[in-house]
Amino acid sequence: MLYREAGQFKATYAEDSQIFPIRQDKIGFWVLMLVFGVAVPLLSNEYWLKAILIPVLIFSLAAIGLNILTGYAGQLSLGSAAFMAVGAFAAYNFILRIEGMPFLVALVLAGLTAALVGIMFGLPSLRIKGFYLAVATLAAQFFIVWALVKFPWFSNNSSSGVVTAQDVTILGYTFATPEAKYVLTFLIVALMALLAKNMVRSSTGRAWMAVRDMDVAAQVIGFRLMRTKLLAFAVSSFYCGVAGALYAYTYIGTVEPEGFNLDLSFKILFMIIIGGVGSIMGSFLGAAFIVLLPIFLDNVVPVIFGDSLGAGFVSNFQLIVFGGLIIFFLIVEPHGLARLWQIAKEKLRLWPFPH
Repeated sequence: MLYREAGQFKATYAEDSQIFPIRQDKIGFWVLMLVFGVAVPLLSNEYWLKAILIPVLIFSLAAIGLNILTGYAGQLSLGSAAFMAVGAFAAYNFILRIEGMPFLVALVLAGLTAALVGIMFGLPSLRIKGFYLAVATLAAQFFIVWALVKFPWFSNNSSSGVVTAQDVTILGYTFATPEAKYVLTFLIVALMALLAKNMVRSSTGRAWMAVRDMDVAAQVIGFRLMRTKLLAFAVSSFYCGVAGALYAYTYIGTVEPEGFNLDLSFKILFMIIIGGVGSIMGSFLGAAFIVLLPIFLDNVVPVIFGDSLGAGFVSNFQLIVFGGLIIFFLIVEPHGLARLWQIAKEKLRLWPFPH
């Protein structure tokens, strides 16, 4: 009975078009922000922060980038990990080669560099689409990783291509502890998620969705396909680039080009399929699900089947579960976990008198 909007009146268009039109949703959002922004870094241990919460936030940001391109603009992409690699190595080189470069400025420049690369590989989208566009973006995945390995300049002439991220320092404060790195990651991801949510609700987002639903009709009514598609590639790559920089500086610390392989691109794709295509919240749900599921299976499978099965069985069982879940969501609920959450909220609003 608490989830009701009775007595909540909207007298202006601005009130009617809020991100959270129901007061309970707004209160719940700020409670979650306080919990994850204040309580979590104070109460969580180092393992939870470094191994679970920080990667969930970073992969959520990368999933938002892919969701903007695939879920909202309808352009298939299999190169998300490559754009993360561009962001990681760009941030490393900006800080290394420009003396006194602030970390936040390097983060923005890394995202812009990834956006430029994304525009270059997004040009084929003007002529091809669907499966053929996915193959074109797959070429970006292999080419970018090859270029980072082939040209030692990107890794500061490291023979193995491995680079170690510099210390994260902002206004004289060094973010060295897991708690500090988590708070920094949380603030950046929350801000960029809010920007993405407002972007997809604006005229830009409506243009993306018009192109996604029927590009020919969108062009007939006045949308400029070239600008709309390339903007989607640029924004998506920017988000993936920033996620890659955070991946290097607040999560891994030491990265190599091979770490941003095709498997990581598929993992990000699975996040938006399971979480919900065309949903900002679905990006967070999918990232949390993909990160937590292997940890859950690693602890549950040996208990159920015994320790004699070995680590190989557990890893193969994880792949089986991932494949089965993807098939399940594609058949039963194509809009993923975000749609299930939306249905649950609708049930709460109507209970106990459905109509």
